[in-house]
Amino acid sequence: MSRDPGTPRLLRRLNDRAALELLLGDGPLTRAELGERTGLSKVTAGQLLARLEERGLVEVAGERAGGRGPHAALYAVVPSSAYVAGLEVLPDSLKVGVADITGRIVVEITLNPSDSRDPVKAVHAALRRACDTANISLSRLRAFVIGTRGVVDPACGDVRWSYDLPDWHIGVLASLRETLGTSVTIENDVNLVALAEHRYGAAIGHEDFVVIWAGVGQGLGVMLGGKLHRGITGGAGEIGWLPVPGEPLPADVSQPQSGSFQRLVGHDALRGLAEAHGVLGNTVPDLVRGGHEGYLDAVASRLAVGAAAVTVVLDPGLIVLSGDVGRAGGERLAAKVQEAVARVCPSRPTVVTTRVAGNPVLRGALVAALDQAREQVFSDTV
Repeated sequence: MSRDPGTPRLLRRLNDRAALELLLGDGPLTRAELGERTGLSKVTAGQLLARLEERGLVEVAGERAGGRGPHAALYAVVPSSAYVAGLEVLPDSLKVGVADITGRIVVEITLNPSDSRDPVKAVHAALRRACDTANISLSRLRAFVIGTRGVVDPACGDVRWSYDLPDWHIGVLASLRETLGTSVTIENDVNLVALAEHRYGAAIGHEDFVVIWAGVGQGLGVMLGGKLHRGITGGAGEIGWLPVPGEPLPADVSQPQSGSFQRLVGHDALRGLAEAHGVLGNTVPDLVRGGHEGYLDAVASRLAVGAAAVTVVLDPGLIVLSGDVGRAGGERLAAKVQEAVARVCPSRPTVVTTRVAGNPVLRGALVAALDQAREQVFSDTV
Protein backbone atom coordinates (compact mmCIF):
# COMPACT_ATOMS: atom_id res chain seq x y z
CA MET A 1 0.00 0.00 0.00
CA SER A 2 1.47 3.33 -1.09
CA ARG A 3 1.61 6.18 1.39
CA ASP A 4 2.28 9.90 1.07
CA PRO A 5 6.00 10.48 1.78
CA GLY A 6 5.45 12.80 4.69
CA THR A 7 3.18 15.39 6.18
CA PRO A 8 5.22 18.43 5.02
CA ARG A 9 4.93 17.26 1.41
CA LEU A 10 1.19 16.72 1.76
CA LEU A 11 0.72 20.16 3.33
CA ARG A 12 2.71 21.80 0.54
CA ARG A 13 0.53 20.07 -2.03
CA LEU A 14 -2.66 21.21 -0.28
CA ASN A 15 -1.36 24.76 0.07
CA ASP A 16 -0.32 24.85 -3.58
CA ARG A 17 -3.74 23.67 -4.68
CA ALA A 18 -5.52 26.24 -2.51
CA ALA A 19 -3.26 29.02 -3.81
CA LEU A 20 -3.82 28.08 -7.45
CA GLU A 21 -7.59 27.98 -6.97
CA LEU A 22 -7.47 31.43 -5.35
CA LEU A 23 -5.37 32.84 -8.16
CA LEU A 24 -7.80 31.43 -10.72
CA GLY A 25 -10.86 32.79 -8.97
CA ASP A 26 -9.61 36.08 -7.53
CA GLY A 27 -6.23 36.74 -9.10
CA PRO A 28 -3.95 38.30 -9.79
CA LEU A 29 -2.86 38.64 -6.16
CA THR A 30 0.22 39.87 -4.35
CA ARG A 31 2.24 37.61 -2.09
CA ALA A 32 0.78 39.34 0.97
CA GLU A 33 -2.80 38.98 -0.30
CA LEU A 34 -2.25 35.31 -1.04
CA GLY A 35 -0.83 34.80 2.44
CA GLU A 36 -3.80 36.50 4.07
CA ARG A 37 -6.35 34.44 2.14
CA THR A 38 -4.60 31.12 2.71
CA GLY A 39 -3.50 31.81 6.28
CA LEU A 40 0.15 31.33 5.34
CA SER A 41 3.01 33.51 6.52
CA LYS A 42 4.68 35.83 4.02
CA VAL A 43 7.73 33.60 4.02
CA THR A 44 5.72 30.44 3.34
CA ALA A 45 3.61 32.22 0.70
CA GLY A 46 6.80 33.40 -0.97
CA GLN A 47 8.23 29.88 -1.00
CA LEU A 48 4.97 28.57 -2.43
CA LEU A 49 4.95 31.15 -5.24
CA ALA A 50 8.59 30.45 -6.05
CA ARG A 51 7.82 26.73 -6.27
CA LEU A 52 4.81 27.27 -8.54
CA GLU A 53 6.73 29.78 -10.66
CA GLU A 54 9.54 27.25 -11.11
CA ARG A 55 6.98 24.67 -12.27
CA GLY A 56 5.64 27.12 -14.85
CA LEU A 57 2.22 27.37 -13.19
CA VAL A 58 2.29 30.99 -12.01
CA GLU A 59 3.96 34.16 -13.28
CA VAL A 60 4.29 37.82 -12.41
CA ALA A 61 1.41 39.55 -14.18
CA GLY A 62 2.01 43.15 -13.10
CA GLU A 63 2.51 45.34 -10.06
CA ARG A 64 0.34 46.99 -7.45
CA ALA A 65 1.28 50.40 -6.10
CA GLY A 66 1.54 50.54 -2.34
CA GLY A 67 2.70 53.25 0.02
CA ARG A 68 6.18 54.74 -0.15
CA GLY A 69 7.85 51.40 -0.59
CA PRO A 70 8.39 49.42 -3.79
CA HIS A 71 5.42 48.17 -5.77
CA ALA A 72 4.23 44.66 -4.95
CA ALA A 73 4.38 42.01 -7.68
CA LEU A 74 1.05 40.56 -8.79
CA TYR A 75 0.97 36.83 -9.45
CA ALA A 76 -1.42 34.95 -11.75
CA VAL A 77 -1.83 31.43 -13.12
CA VAL A 78 0.01 30.97 -16.43
CA PRO A 79 -2.80 30.52 -18.99
CA SER A 80 -0.68 28.35 -21.28
CA SER A 81 0.33 25.90 -18.53
CA ALA A 82 -2.39 23.53 -19.79
CA TYR A 83 -5.20 23.38 -22.32
CA VAL A 84 -8.47 21.47 -22.57
CA ALA A 85 -10.96 20.77 -25.33
CA GLY A 86 -14.72 20.29 -25.53
CA LEU A 87 -16.76 18.97 -28.42
CA GLU A 88 -20.45 18.78 -29.26
CA VAL A 89 -21.41 15.93 -31.60
CA LEU A 90 -24.47 16.46 -33.80
CA PRO A 91 -25.66 14.38 -36.77
CA ASP A 92 -24.50 17.03 -39.23
CA SER A 93 -21.68 18.84 -37.44
CA LEU A 94 -18.86 18.72 -34.92
CA LYS A 95 -18.33 21.82 -32.78
CA VAL A 96 -14.97 22.08 -31.03
CA GLY A 97 -13.74 24.55 -28.44
CA VAL A 98 -10.29 24.81 -26.85
CA ALA A 99 -9.65 26.72 -23.62
CA ASP A 100 -6.58 27.44 -21.55
CA ILE A 101 -6.32 26.44 -17.88
CA THR A 102 -7.95 29.73 -16.79
CA GLY A 103 -11.09 28.88 -18.79
CA ARG A 104 -10.52 31.42 -21.55
CA ILE A 105 -11.72 30.01 -24.87
CA VAL A 106 -8.91 30.39 -27.41
CA VAL A 107 -10.67 28.89 -30.42
CA GLU A 108 -14.10 27.60 -31.40
CA ILE A 109 -14.82 25.99 -34.77
CA THR A 110 -17.58 24.01 -36.49
CA LEU A 111 -16.84 21.22 -38.98
CA ASN A 112 -18.92 18.93 -41.17
CA PRO A 113 -18.11 15.28 -40.35
CA SER A 114 -19.95 13.87 -43.37
CA ASP A 115 -16.68 12.75 -44.99
CA SER A 116 -16.24 10.03 -42.38
CA ARG A 117 -18.62 7.67 -40.64
CA ASP A 118 -15.85 6.71 -38.24
CA PRO A 119 -16.41 8.83 -35.11
CA VAL A 120 -12.81 8.36 -33.95
CA LYS A 121 -11.36 9.68 -37.22
CA ALA A 122 -13.89 12.51 -37.34
CA VAL A 123 -13.16 13.62 -33.78
CA HIS A 124 -9.41 13.34 -34.23
CA ALA A 125 -9.52 15.42 -37.41
CA ALA A 126 -11.74 18.07 -35.78
CA LEU A 127 -9.50 18.28 -32.74
CA ARG A 128 -6.34 18.61 -34.84
CA ARG A 129 -8.00 21.38 -36.88
CA ALA A 130 -8.96 23.27 -33.72
CA CYS A 131 -5.46 22.93 -32.22
CA ASP A 132 -3.83 24.00 -35.48
CA THR A 133 -6.12 27.04 -35.64
CA ALA A 134 -5.15 27.98 -32.08
CA ASN A 135 -1.46 27.19 -32.78
CA ILE A 136 -1.44 24.66 -29.94
CA SER A 137 0.13 21.23 -30.05
CA LEU A 138 -2.34 18.39 -29.54
CA SER A 139 -0.02 17.07 -26.83
CA ARG A 140 -0.73 20.18 -24.72
CA LEU A 141 -4.31 19.06 -24.08
CA ARG A 142 -4.80 17.63 -20.60
CA ALA A 143 -8.50 16.70 -20.87
CA PHE A 144 -11.13 16.37 -23.59
CA VAL A 145 -14.90 16.07 -22.99
CA ILE A 146 -17.40 15.16 -25.70
CA GLY A 147 -21.07 16.06 -25.43
CA THR A 148 -23.46 13.83 -27.35
CA ARG A 149 -27.14 13.06 -27.59
CA GLY A 150 -28.36 9.80 -26.15
CA VAL A 151 -27.70 7.69 -23.10
CA VAL A 152 -24.11 7.40 -21.84
CA ASP A 153 -23.47 4.28 -19.78
CA PRO A 154 -21.82 5.35 -16.49
CA ALA A 155 -20.26 1.89 -16.11
CA CYS A 156 -18.15 1.99 -19.29
CA GLY A 157 -18.43 5.64 -20.37
CA ASP A 158 -19.63 4.81 -23.89
CA VAL A 159 -22.83 5.89 -25.64
CA ARG A 160 -25.25 3.06 -24.89
CA TRP A 161 -28.07 4.32 -27.08
CA SER A 162 -28.54 7.21 -29.50
CA TYR A 163 -31.22 7.48 -32.17
CA ASP A 164 -29.47 9.81 -34.60
CA LEU A 165 -25.82 8.90 -33.88
CA PRO A 166 -25.73 5.19 -34.76
CA ASP A 167 -21.94 5.12 -35.24
CA TRP A 168 -21.36 6.07 -31.61
CA HIS A 169 -21.38 2.71 -29.86
CA ILE A 170 -19.63 0.62 -27.24
CA GLY A 171 -15.89 0.67 -27.89
CA VAL A 172 -15.64 4.19 -29.29
CA LEU A 173 -14.37 5.67 -26.02
CA ALA A 174 -11.48 3.20 -25.75
CA SER A 175 -10.51 3.92 -29.36
CA LEU A 176 -10.63 7.67 -28.74
CA ARG A 177 -8.38 7.38 -25.69
CA GLU A 178 -5.93 5.22 -27.59
CA THR A 179 -5.88 7.57 -30.59
CA LEU A 180 -5.77 10.89 -28.76
CA GLY A 181 -3.53 9.78 -25.92
CA THR A 182 -5.24 12.05 -23.45
CA SER A 183 -8.02 12.00 -20.89
CA VAL A 184 -11.26 11.62 -22.88
CA THR A 185 -14.78 11.57 -21.43
CA ILE A 186 -18.16 11.25 -23.17
CA GLU A 187 -21.12 12.92 -21.46
CA ASN A 188 -24.80 13.45 -22.25
CA ASP A 189 -25.26 16.88 -23.83
CA VAL A 190 -28.00 18.14 -21.49
CA ASN A 191 -25.94 17.09 -18.46
CA LEU A 192 -23.22 19.37 -19.80
CA VAL A 193 -25.74 22.18 -20.18
CA ALA A 194 -26.52 21.75 -16.47
CA LEU A 195 -22.80 22.11 -15.66
CA ALA A 196 -22.66 25.29 -17.73
CA GLU A 197 -25.71 26.75 -15.97
CA HIS A 198 -24.18 25.92 -12.59
CA ARG A 199 -20.84 27.55 -13.42
CA TYR A 200 -21.83 30.47 -15.65
CA GLY A 201 -25.61 30.76 -15.92
CA ALA A 202 -28.91 30.89 -14.11
CA ALA A 203 -28.03 28.22 -11.53
CA ILE A 204 -24.95 29.87 -9.99
CA GLY A 205 -25.15 29.23 -6.24
CA HIS A 206 -27.84 26.53 -6.58
CA GLU A 207 -26.94 22.99 -5.54
CA ASP A 208 -30.33 21.50 -6.51
CA PHE A 209 -31.87 22.39 -9.86
CA VAL A 210 -32.91 20.93 -13.22
CA VAL A 211 -32.46 22.07 -16.80
CA ILE A 212 -35.31 21.32 -19.19
CA TRP A 213 -34.01 21.25 -22.75
CA ALA A 214 -36.92 22.14 -25.04
CA GLY A 215 -36.20 21.86 -28.73
CA VAL A 216 -35.99 19.31 -31.53
CA GLY A 217 -35.60 16.69 -28.79
CA GLN A 218 -36.51 16.96 -25.13
CA GLY A 219 -33.95 16.43 -22.39
CA LEU A 220 -33.45 16.95 -18.69
CA GLY A 221 -30.28 17.69 -16.75
CA VAL A 222 -30.51 17.03 -13.01
CA MET A 223 -28.12 18.37 -10.39
CA LEU A 224 -28.64 17.30 -6.77
CA GLY A 225 -26.32 18.32 -3.98
CA GLY A 226 -24.04 20.02 -6.50
CA LYS A 227 -23.53 16.79 -8.48
CA LEU A 228 -25.02 15.52 -11.72
CA HIS A 229 -27.57 12.75 -11.29
CA ARG A 230 -27.17 10.31 -14.18
CA GLY A 231 -29.07 7.27 -12.91
CA ILE A 232 -27.90 3.67 -12.65
CA THR A 233 -27.84 3.13 -16.44
CA GLY A 234 -27.27 6.75 -17.45
CA GLY A 235 -30.91 7.15 -18.46
CA ALA A 236 -31.90 9.84 -15.95
CA GLY A 237 -33.25 12.86 -17.80
CA GLU A 238 -34.81 11.14 -20.82
CA ILE A 239 -37.94 13.23 -20.28
CA GLY A 240 -39.14 12.83 -23.86
CA TRP A 241 -40.45 9.40 -22.82
CA LEU A 242 -42.51 10.78 -19.94
CA PRO A 243 -46.05 9.31 -20.17
CA VAL A 244 -48.59 12.08 -20.75
CA PRO A 245 -52.36 11.72 -20.27
CA GLY A 246 -54.11 11.87 -23.63
CA GLU A 247 -50.97 10.99 -25.59
CA PRO A 248 -50.40 7.40 -26.77
CA LEU A 249 -47.66 5.42 -25.10
CA PRO A 250 -44.72 4.59 -27.40
CA ALA A 251 -45.02 1.36 -29.36
CA ASP A 252 -41.34 1.34 -30.37
CA VAL A 253 -38.70 2.81 -28.06
CA SER A 254 -36.22 2.99 -30.96
CA GLN A 255 -38.26 5.92 -32.30
CA PRO A 256 -37.80 8.96 -29.99
CA GLN A 257 -40.58 10.89 -31.71
CA SER A 258 -43.01 8.33 -30.30
CA GLY A 259 -42.36 9.43 -26.70
CA SER A 260 -45.49 10.88 -25.10
CA PHE A 261 -43.95 14.15 -23.86
CA GLN A 262 -42.01 14.48 -27.13
CA ARG A 263 -45.30 14.28 -29.02
CA LEU A 264 -46.70 17.00 -26.80
CA VAL A 265 -43.90 19.60 -27.02
CA GLY A 266 -41.72 18.59 -29.98
CA HIS A 267 -41.29 20.86 -32.98
CA ASP A 268 -44.09 19.18 -34.96
CA ALA A 269 -46.48 19.65 -32.05
CA LEU A 270 -45.58 23.32 -31.57
CA ARG A 271 -46.00 23.99 -35.30
CA GLY A 272 -49.46 22.46 -35.21
CA LEU A 273 -50.28 24.50 -32.13
CA ALA A 274 -49.13 27.66 -33.93
CA GLU A 275 -51.41 26.93 -36.90
CA ALA A 276 -54.36 26.49 -34.56
CA HIS A 277 -53.59 29.89 -32.97
CA GLY A 278 -52.92 31.68 -36.24
CA VAL A 279 -49.25 32.31 -35.44
CA LEU A 280 -46.90 32.64 -38.41
CA GLY A 281 -43.13 32.09 -38.56
CA ASN A 282 -40.43 30.27 -40.51
CA THR A 283 -39.09 28.15 -37.64
CA VAL A 284 -40.41 26.94 -34.32
CA PRO A 285 -38.14 29.35 -32.37
CA ASP A 286 -39.57 32.15 -34.56
CA LEU A 287 -43.10 31.04 -33.66
CA VAL A 288 -42.31 30.99 -29.96
CA ARG A 289 -40.38 34.26 -30.04
CA GLY A 290 -43.11 36.16 -31.90
CA GLY A 291 -46.19 34.30 -30.67
CA HIS A 292 -49.06 36.12 -29.01
CA GLU A 293 -50.08 35.56 -25.39
CA GLY A 294 -52.61 32.85 -26.22
CA TYR A 295 -50.06 30.77 -28.11
CA LEU A 296 -47.42 31.18 -25.41
CA ASP A 297 -49.95 30.20 -22.74
CA ALA A 298 -50.65 26.98 -24.66
CA VAL A 299 -46.93 26.23 -25.11
CA ALA A 300 -46.31 26.91 -21.41
CA SER A 301 -49.16 24.60 -20.36
CA ARG A 302 -47.57 21.78 -22.34
CA LEU A 303 -44.07 22.37 -21.01
CA ALA A 304 -45.55 22.56 -17.50
CA VAL A 305 -46.61 18.90 -17.77
CA GLY A 306 -42.94 17.86 -17.77
CA ALA A 307 -41.90 20.53 -15.30
CA ALA A 308 -44.65 19.50 -12.87
CA ALA A 309 -43.70 15.83 -13.08
CA VAL A 310 -40.09 16.69 -12.26
CA THR A 311 -41.19 18.97 -9.44
CA VAL A 312 -43.37 16.45 -7.61
CA VAL A 313 -40.60 13.84 -7.78
CA LEU A 314 -37.46 15.91 -7.15
CA ASP A 315 -38.68 19.26 -5.77
CA PRO A 316 -35.61 21.00 -7.27
CA GLY A 317 -36.58 24.56 -6.37
CA LEU A 318 -35.17 25.92 -9.64
CA ILE A 319 -36.02 24.96 -13.22
CA VAL A 320 -33.96 26.41 -16.09
CA LEU A 321 -35.50 26.39 -19.58
CA SER A 322 -32.92 25.89 -22.32
CA GLY A 323 -32.81 24.60 -25.89
CA ASP A 324 -33.97 26.62 -28.90
CA VAL A 325 -37.55 26.82 -27.62
CA GLY A 326 -36.49 27.83 -24.11
CA ARG A 327 -34.14 30.51 -25.44
CA ALA A 328 -36.72 31.85 -27.89
CA GLY A 329 -39.44 32.08 -25.24
CA GLY A 330 -37.15 33.86 -22.79
CA GLU A 331 -38.39 35.09 -19.44
CA ARG A 332 -41.90 35.60 -20.85
CA LEU A 333 -42.30 31.86 -21.46
CA ALA A 334 -40.49 30.96 -18.23
CA ALA A 335 -42.92 33.08 -16.19
CA LYS A 336 -45.89 31.38 -17.85
CA VAL A 337 -44.45 27.90 -17.17
CA GLN A 338 -43.91 28.87 -13.53
CA GLU A 339 -47.54 29.97 -13.22
CA ALA A 340 -48.79 26.80 -14.90
CA VAL A 341 -46.72 24.54 -12.63
CA ALA A 342 -47.92 26.39 -9.53
CA ARG A 343 -51.53 25.63 -10.49
CA VAL A 344 -50.99 21.86 -10.42
CA CYS A 345 -48.15 21.32 -7.89
CA PRO A 346 -47.98 21.69 -4.12
CA SER A 347 -44.36 22.86 -4.60
CA ARG A 348 -43.74 26.06 -6.52
CA PRO A 349 -40.34 26.07 -8.21
CA THR A 350 -38.81 29.17 -9.72
CA VAL A 351 -38.65 28.86 -13.52
CA VAL A 352 -36.11 30.94 -15.44
CA THR A 353 -34.58 30.96 -18.88
CA THR A 354 -30.97 30.00 -19.59
CA ARG A 355 -28.29 32.63 -18.98
CA VAL A 356 -25.37 30.81 -20.56
CA ALA A 357 -23.82 32.80 -23.40
CA GLY A 358 -22.80 30.95 -26.54
CA ASN A 359 -23.08 27.21 -27.06
CA PRO A 360 -24.21 25.74 -23.70
CA VAL A 361 -23.17 22.16 -24.53
CA LEU A 362 -19.69 23.29 -25.50
CA ARG A 363 -19.42 25.55 -22.45
CA GLY A 364 -20.40 22.62 -20.20
CA ALA A 365 -17.92 20.30 -21.91
CA LEU A 366 -15.15 22.81 -21.21
CA VAL A 367 -16.28 23.12 -17.57
CA ALA A 368 -15.97 19.35 -17.14
CA ALA A 369 -12.64 19.23 -18.97
CA LEU A 370 -11.23 22.10 -16.89
CA ASP A 371 -12.20 20.37 -13.65
CA GLN A 372 -10.34 17.24 -14.78
CA ALA A 373 -7.27 19.12 -16.00
CA ARG A 374 -6.97 21.26 -12.88
CA GLU A 375 -7.20 18.15 -10.72
CA GLN A 376 -4.27 16.67 -12.67
CA VAL A 377 -2.12 19.80 -12.87
CA PHE A 378 -2.82 21.33 -9.47
CA SER A 379 -2.48 18.07 -7.55
CA ASP A 380 1.04 17.40 -8.83
CA THR A 381 3.00 20.48 -7.88
CA VAL A 382 5.41 19.07 -5.29
